[in-house]
Order: sequence, then structure tokens, then C-alpha cells
Amino acid sequence: MYDVLILGAGISGSMLAKDLSQYKLKIGILDKENDIANGATNANSAIVHTGYDPKEGTLKAKLNVEGARMYQQLCKDLGCKYKIVGAYVVACSEEEKETLKVLKKRAEERNIEHELLSGDEARHHEKNLSDDVLEALSFPTTAVIYPWEVAIACCEVAVKNGVELHLNSEVTNIERIDDYYRVYVGDIYYDAKLIINASGVYADKICKMVSDKCNFEIKPRKGEYYVLDNDVDLVHNIIFPTPGAKGKGVLAVPTVYGNTLLGPTSDEDDNRDDVSTSSEGLKYVRDNIGRILKNVPLYKSIRVFAGLRPSSSNKDFIIEEVEDCPNFINVASIESPGLASAPAISKYTIDTLIKNRLSLVMNEKAVMKRQRPVVMSELREEERNKLIKENPLYGKMVCRCEKISEGEIVDAIHNVVGATSVKGIKKRVRPGMGKCQGGFCEPKVLAILARELNKSPLDIPLDKKNGKILVKENR
Repeated sequence: MYDVLILGAGISGSMLAKDLSQYKLKIGILDKENDIANGATNANSAIVHTGYDPKEGTLKAKLNVEGARMYQQLCKDLGCKYKIVGAYVVACSEEEKETLKVLKKRAEERNIEHELLSGDEARHHEKNLSDDVLEALSFPTTAVIYPWEVAIACCEVAVKNGVELHLNSEVTNIERIDDYYRVYVGDIYYDAKLIINASGVYADKICKMVSDKCNFEIKPRKGEYYVLDNDVDLVHNIIFPTPGAKGKGVLAVPTVYGNTLLGPTSDEDDNRDDVSTSSEGLKYVRDNIGRILKNVPLYKSIRVFAGLRPSSSNKDFIIEEVEDCPNFINVASIESPGLASAPAISKYTIDTLIKNRLSLVMNEKAVMKRQRPVVMSELREEERNKLIKENPLYGKMVCRCEKISEGEIVDAIHNVVGATSVKGIKKRVRPGMGKCQGGFCEPKVLAILARELNKSPLDIPLDKKNGKILVKENR
């Protein structure tokens, strides 16, 4: 019997698992995917928004501001990348200038550092801003992170503290039995006193398995992106258009590793697993990025991708106990700024919904920090030489684009909640993220996985458990 069973191992579920693992509780996590952070956390803009955008009086406004201010220390504790890049929200019309005034007022009320710049002042700092930009509202403390790195780090801490992680575990039914819940994964079941439903685009379906009073419907919105090579010098700040009815619009984001993201679109999609890109969606990105930027080198694109946001009929975060299901807590509709809000979402859920339902006794043996794994490209020459002398695998280059060694890949396989797929390695240590997109290193990564996991190369998946890359031996 679990005290807490978390459904979903995205940023919300992983953060909650980490924070709850400091208490003497029996905790489990179920996720239908083959790895942590394979849903909305896997494909988004990676921005820690400062909190000027959400409307006053919403959970989004409250938790975005709080969560953003928690991130720098959180990433330091978890050994994760955190990079302050700043952001400009730009206006290209008199109407949009009026919207900037609204955002400026919210920033003042929420004590968020900001500055209003003329178009010329903004172009002095960002040479590729469109000549049509009349004003820019600057938010210099805006940061970017590596979203799945944070989620994986949270799960590593949680599992080290005794949390049980069950991947490839799709929930098929939930029963309420007396004062606990029985959660079915096919023929297997898990019992728990308290359920946290953090299952992203499936949150309403999970809720309806046990409740007749589920008061929301998830309406996924697809976002399509371009990724530009890391030798592109396009922007230094994140460049936002003035937000509209469909959200924050098509933007340009400098990432923690030097690439630039362009996107996203924002279109409703009934298919909750469809992360394909489309010619229409990518054309929309191309057309709209040209409104705010000039000299955009789309020929430097090395990848396109899409993700699904768990938008809902409720325009705010849904963090509440289900009316007819005591101890069944929804953490749902966590769309933008959900990533930025995640640390505060976890704290809010524990403080307002869990503390008065479970006895929370501190576990003195819990360790809430994580040491950053070895990243050879970040080390000084003498540090690299020392590691290579101790373990020659750190001197064997596998990914030439991103300068990733075999030693780093082996570490990622054998670490807590280690990688079991090619994409799992890519998420943890980045081979395949560079110019060639795995064209040279992917076969080597697959071979290393097979060797270290003692499996046939035929059994190593690209991503999902049954998503095999190789079909049969041909010689």
C-alpha cells in the first residue's frame, strides 16, 4: 500500500516525487512512457517565465512568480543547467503598445524587474529585431533551462530516497475501495491512500475513471518548432511578440546549449499522441517569426519537432481534490507557464492539499541534492586528463558535434533511473543533438546500450519500449 501514488512522471509529477521523498512516506510513480519526461516536458520552449503574463487572481499568476524565483537555487541543488538570458516582449503596432502597458503594470504589481525600451533602444541590443518593432518591454531576469534534465534529476533524487518508479505502466482503470484507491495497469494493480493525477494530456481521462464530477476537459494544443544550429547568432534575449488570444505567439529562444528555437504554433489537436510536424504549421512559424525578427537563417535549421500542451476547458491550473473522491488530487491543465511554475506547484500541492491528509514526518536520511554528472566539455583540460587516466572511456569520443564521450554515455545508462533507449541517452547527455542529428553517433550509442544492458542490438528501442530501430541481422 502506497501512501502516495503519483500518476505521471513529467515535470509536475517528478517535482512532487522529489519534494515528498523528504518525508517518511511510501511513494510510487506510474508513467505510461518508457522514460521520464516524455510528454509535455519533453517538447516545449524551456523558458522560466518571470510571471508578468498570467491574469491577476489566477493560480498561474501566483505560482509562476513564486516558481520562477525558486528555480536558480533548485537547479544549483540538482546540478542542472540554468541560464539567465533576459526577454523582450515587442510591440509592432499602437494596439500592441497598449498591451505592453498592461504587462508593465502587472510586472510592477508583482515586483518583477522590467524596463520599457524604444524600438531603437531594443535594436541597439538585438540587431536582428524587425524594423517594425516600436517598443520592447525587457525582463532581464528571464531564464532558460533544460526541462527534461530537471525532471530526470528530480526523479533521481526521489528514487534515491526510496520512491518506486514504474515506467511503461499505463493506467487502465481506477477503483475506490473503502478509504483507498486501486490503480490498475492491465492485470497488475497498485493500492494507495492518496492519488496525485499529474498525467498531462490524459488527466481528464484518468479523473473520469474514478469520478462522476470531473469538471474539466483536456484540449491538447500542438506546438511546432524549428531548431537552429548553435553557430547561429540571431538573438541573445528571448524575443516574444505581444501575446494574443492563442497565447504568447511565435518566439525566438536562445537555449542553454546555444541553439535557437523558433516557434511554437498553437493549434488544438484531438489526437493526444500526435507529435508530428506539418508543412502548414512550420509555414506558420516561418511567416510569424518574420514579424518580429529579420535575417532569420532558416537554412541553418537542423531539426523540427512538435509537442502537445495539456490545455483545458479551464483556463487556469487545476490543483484540487476531486469533489466526489477524497484524497484524489488533480494537478492538471499545467500548460504554460507550467514549467516555470513547477517548483511552486509542488509546494502548493503539498502545503494546501497533502499536509492535512497525511502525516508528514521528515526523513532525516533523505538527500535532496544531486551532484552534476560528468560533462567532459565543461571541464578544464587537467580535469579531463585526470578522468581519462582513471577511466579511458572518457577519452573515447562518440558524438563529435556535441563532444560527448563513451564514458558519459555509460554513466547515463548505469545512473539511477538510467537510460534504456537511444532517446533516453540523447535526453541525458546530448549525443544526436548537434548538426548531424545522430547521423554519425547513433549506431555507436545503440551498440553501447546493447553492450551495457546485455541485450541484442535488435532489442534496443529508439524511444518507446517497442519502438525498435533494427529489424533483423543482415550479415
